[in-house]
Amino acid sequence: MPQMAPINWLSLFFMFNFIFIILCMLNYFNYNLMITKSKNKMNNFSMIWKW
Repeated sequence: MPQMAPINWLSLFFMFNFIFIILCMLNYFNYNLMITKSKNKMNNFSMIWKW
């Protein structure tokens, strides 16, 4: 780890992990809302990817 920058690397690591988990949760809930809104359109499901 570099000694020049006074950055707490552990807090930076936890911050990026927290942001990544929040974005994954938002993607999951957005995917679920898209399914509940368009239940009658079954032909569009082949192009929706949940990663």
